[in-house]
Amino acid sequence: MPETTKDKAAAPAQFEPRIVAFFCNWCTYLAADLAGTTRMKYAPNVRVVRVMCSGRIDPQFVLDAFAKGADGVLIGGCHPGDCHYESGNYKTLRRYHLLRRVLHELGIEDERFRLEWISASEAEPLRAVVNEMVEQIRKLGPLHLEVPAERFAEEVEEVAVP
Repeated sequence: MPETTKDKAAAPAQFEPRIVAFFCNWCTYLAADLAGTTRMKYAPNVRVVRVMCSGRIDPQFVLDAFAKGADGVLIGGCHPGDCHYESGNYKTLRRYHLLRRVLHELGIEDERFRLEWISASEAEPLRAVVNEMVEQIRKLGPLHLEVPAERFAEEVEEVAVP
């Protein structure tokens, strides 16, 4: 029996995660650009924020992304030893481990926050990472913070450095 419009309307929509990605200008952002110019297909759930260096990503950026509705955050930077600013990615790695603990204490699953080293020529690994993260978060479902998102955002604003 053919499917009717009524049957289609009754089917629940599949959850589509929203992921904020902070990408290094010199490596990971260029890998994303290469993936686009070579017409690689990957999940459209990622919103990319280009930063000059992954070392410039303030932990506040990650907290703000979650507070404002992101279901996941991905950080992409140059491979260790290849940073255009010498040690930016080492700074990122230290912050990542500390921030991961904070997010865990807030009740945010580890799979929702990820750090990847992806160079400019690695469009295929970028595609794989994005697709894998989208699938992981799709299985987890939407981020449900213990504190309503509005209150979480207010708390983050209260402690933000002007």
